Amino acid sequence: MTNNRSGRGKSRRNTATVTPVQGKQHHKTIQAKKERELEQSRVGAGNKMLRAGTESKSGNMDNSDRKMRAGERKSRHFSKGERSNDRRNQEASNRSRSNAERSDLPVQKNDEAVIDIIGMNHDGEGVGRVEGFTLFVPGALPGEKVRVKVLKTKKQYGYAKLLDIAQSSPDRIAAPCAIYDQCGGCQIQHMSYEAQLSWKRQHVVDVLERIGKLSVATESSEHTAEILADSADGNADRMSRVQGVVVHPTLGMSEPWRYRNKAQVPIGVTEGGLVGGFYARGSHRIVDMNTCLIQDERNDEVVARVKEIGRMLGISAYNEETGRGLLRHVVVKTAFRTGEMMLVLVTNGRDIPHVDAWIGSIREHIPHVASICQNVNTKRTNVIFGDETRVLWGRDVIYDYIGNVQFAISARSFYQVNPVQTEVLYSKTVEYAGLTGKETVIDAYCGIGTISLFLAQHADQVYGVEIVKEAIDDARSNALLNEMSNVKFEVGASEDVIPAWKEQGITADVIVVDPPRKGCDPRLLDTILEMKPERVVYVSCNPSTLARDLRILEDGGYSTVEVQPVDMFPHTVHVESVALLVRDGCRTQSKFKQSLNSRTKA
Repeated sequence: MTNNRSGRGKSRRNTATVTPVQGKQHHKTIQAKKERELEQSRVGAGNKMLRAGTESKSGNMDNSDRKMRAGERKSRHFSKGERSNDRRNQEASNRSRSNAERSDLPVQKNDEAVIDIIGMNHDGEGVGRVEGFTLFVPGALPGEKVRVKVLKTKKQYGYAKLLDIAQSSPDRIAAPCAIYDQCGGCQIQHMSYEAQLSWKRQHVVDVLERIGKLSVATESSEHTAEILADSADGNADRMSRVQGVVVHPTLGMSEPWRYRNKAQVPIGVTEGGLVGGFYARGSHRIVDMNTCLIQDERNDEVVARVKEIGRMLGISAYNEETGRGLLRHVVVKTAFRTGEMMLVLVTNGRDIPHVDAWIGSIREHIPHVASICQNVNTKRTNVIFGDETRVLWGRDVIYDYIGNVQFAISARSFYQVNPVQTEVLYSKTVEYAGLTGKETVIDAYCGIGTISLFLAQHADQVYGVEIVKEAIDDARSNALLNEMSNVKFEVGASEDVIPAWKEQGITADVIVVDPPRKGCDPRLLDTILEMKPERVVYVSCNPSTLARDLRILEDGGYSTVEVQPVDMFPHTVHVESVALLVRDGCRTQSKFKQSLNSRTKA
């Protein structure tokens, strides 16, 4: 189903009169200047994406802007009253100027237009233009001609609603989910899976070129292996002739449905009683859901049973506005390899009415549940978990495997939600690390030790660091669980702990980073450049911050050799990537060179 409400992804050709909007006449010089500025600031490499729209939306700001604005703030020494008045006057001036500017735009709110969709931004919205002015259109696909209604305009871009599709993309399909139009979980379910994989690779390419200022090669992975072999031999002359980073096709799933092992379902109430599902797109209104096509079916079963029992026992749902009501969220975790399940009831208070009846009914109808826990969250917040977790029945953990490594999963521990693709991602990480069994590896942002334990199977020694103490506790437990003695974990910020390790004589041949969406801390990047490992493997969930950090490492003496996108979240706009960097001119183990050469022959 598409976001245009025109009915399950089908084109409605010529169903309404097409009414292009006539733009206002501008002075030619001013218009040319505006178009040049618009092109320079908004058009991204590769798919002609318009930069300012997407980057303004993301709140991105380059370092020079930050420094300039910081300088402006420091230079002001007003009293509190003067600052307040100045701020109000400035805001009024900005509103007035903004309104004046918007009156000269080629489209206004509620106007209709027919536009060509030339690309898709990082939120999965189609990107089109009216007389050079950018419109973001949810539900529209690249290559389509669509009729839209303008909903909102800003200085350089606006938003529009898809009314009709005059010319449909060959990549458009009918989204199979019955609530796709209402739920905001899967942004591109109306796009064929092959096209999704292609777009995700292109998205990575675009940001590497636009933000990272990197040249993307057209050569194959065979050429990449030759480059790495030359790097291993210190062949600087050959390396100087290398043209670009190889970005491989996205590694997708053979079955891109029912891949999520964790469900976090908000609970609410309607006239019909207790409901649970997902928040409607752009709101906190809960859409009741009986099935989610990207969730494991067992998760759906547990959520449905909990809602049924809650209605039968008269359990109240939490109300965000009043802060009253008991049940806030139902969290279900399923171990794909072992089949064990954990149910977590997130409640606004410690007491659960009829708790024994609830537990008995769950155990009777869902025998795979090995753990039933309660998390207490009494705070007026949209954060799911509170500080207290207790076991109502069963164990405090369930067990699962990624590859040959076993993990204990607690109620609040982080564990990748797509275990099939997690193994693909981590295997690529180990491959890029090029381990021979003699290396020392540092895993920054190690979490509960998932990547660290994968690496420890092939390295001499692995050191993991993570700022969250509970995660480190889990990591140490998982190391003991797998009887791995060559991995050590420490609590703290990577940029503080790693330099301390260096002072103790611990140096890394390889550093692996898997940061949050905001990317690596600048001090960690400085630490990597100071430590000078032979290789850096960067695992990223955000192509934009990946590209930014790669640029810093490149400027510090590393070469980005290849990037492998991995589709961890089919039917959404998210894409994970693994990037391999080698230090310019470094000499590595001969076995690493041989392993790379073997890839060229495979």
